[in-house]
This record gives sequence, C-alpha cells and structure tokens, in this order.
Amino acid sequence: MIPRKSLWVTAAGLAGAAVAVRRARTPRSASSSADRWLAVTVNCGPEDLRADKLPSPLQEYGERIETRISAAPADRGTELAVRFKQPPSDLARSVPARLAGQDPRQDLRRALREAKALMEAGEVLVPDEPTTHETPGGKVVGLFSRRAGGEGVL
Repeated sequence: MIPRKSLWVTAAGLAGAAVAVRRARTPRSASSSADRWLAVTVNCGPEDLRADKLPSPLQEYGERIETRISAAPADRGTELAVRFKQPPSDLARSVPARLAGQDPRQDLRRALREAKALMEAGEVLVPDEPTTHETPGGKVVGLFSRRAGGEGVL
C-alpha cells in the first residue's frame, strides 16, 4: 500500500508538470517580450528630462532606441522607458544567450540603470574590487554578482 503523503506529492508533481506543458505549448505573441519597454523611475521632474539630452549610457544607442518620458504614478518623479526600434532576433534573446550575457536587452537594461544613477547621484556607483574572497563561497557570490549586472536581479 502506498502512503497517502506519497500520493499527494505525486499528484502535485503531475499537476505542476501539466501546467508547465500547457505554458510551453501556448504560443507567445512575437511582440510579448522582444519589444517591451524597459523602464525606471527617476527622482526628477518630467521637465528635467528630455529625449534628446539623455545621459551618456543611453546616448550611445543613438537612433537604435525609442524613448518614452512620462510622469511617474503618485507624483513620484519621472518614468523613463526605452526599447529597441528593431527588436533583437529570437536567437539573440534566447535562454543560452541570456545566460552567456549576450542578449542585447541586458546591455540596454544596464545602460538604463546607469542613466538613472547618473541623473540622481551624478555618478555610477560600483562595488570595490574585489568584493569576494577566493573561497568556494566567494566564487559563487562573484558569479551571481556578474550575472546580476545584465538582468538587474540575481
């Protein structure tokens, strides 16, 4: 006889697998993630920010990006949003490209965060080097820190 707990665990696993298969089979629209806006809220008024006078990290993209500037909700500054005019190819934004740090959207995210830092603090703050010790745990922290640079999260 199989214990009840095992049956519940098996049923939960099968339900999770069914949801994953259903999501994998559901086609995403071509514009769902490829051309979505990347946005940050900057602590300044909308009149202090102009699309033709963006900070240097975003100026490097020139005419390759679109810019949207609007007042942030609840009067909390300005929302600065950018996206590529020509979305990256499916190959450039694949999971292996993201893991290897070769997705062009990662660089745009980084530039957007640096632009926010320049507008608010006047400089881009970076951690002192080295931030980790040469131990196995320190190497793991270093790996995750490098990975977080492109995505903005660990």
